[in-house]
Amino acid sequence: MKTPVLMAAIVAGFGLVATGAQAQERPDFATLDTNGDGSITVEELAAQGEQRFATADADGNGALSEAELLARASERSEGRAAKMVERMLERLDENGDGEIQQSELPERDGNRAERAFERADSDDDGVISEDEFEAASERGGRGERGGKNGGRHGHGGGRG
Repeated sequence: MKTPVLMAAIVAGFGLVATGAQAQERPDFATLDTNGDGSITVEELAAQGEQRFATADADGNGALSEAELLARASERSEGRAAKMVERMLERLDENGDGEIQQSELPERDGNRAERAFERADSDDDGVISEDEFEAASERGGRGERGGKNGGRHGHGGGRG
């Protein structure tokens, strides 16, 4: 059946490409069109996937070990992190010194720390108990709100 082969080729061809310490997102059309005829075939996509595999297979044994997979994932993460940092600097570095000072950070509506505190203080007593702290940590500081913010589980999800 051609569908699984086609899907595998598309995934391989349009996936992320990493070579060495440099990670690039999706290859451009010209890279995929290896014969330069102005169109991309399933074979060209499959070849791209095979090249990605060979690049990740650092020891050339025809298999990807845990270490090789982790190295690949790390390269991809580093590439994404570098792009995120670049965008942050472009957006926030008002004085162009290549650093972000506290004064260059955008002001937020209201006090973020105060809102987080209010969400965690499910019984509205003005302090966060260890139980409230653990409950807030489990939900990542989001979602189920108790106390004065209302919430799906009323006052602290049943704690009193």
